[in-house]
Amino acid sequence: MRYAIVVEKTERNYSVYVPGLPGCVATGQTVEEVEIRTSIQFHIEGIREDGLAIPQPVSIVEYLEVAA
Repeated sequence: MRYAIVVEKTERNYSVYVPGLPGCVATGQTVEEVEIRTSIQFHIEGIREDGLAIPQPVSIVEYLEVAA
């Protein structure tokens, strides 16, 4: 499966979340430090253990340029 991720810079670190997997997040001091792949795998394992269906990736990611 291929899930979109969103990386955001906060005041103190980086935060990453997966729109297709509600509740799946990770943080780190640098982008390289964020272990989102591990978080996704752990999240999916939890979904399986709960006997639920694993959500199919549905996010579409695009960038839009706007005049500033």
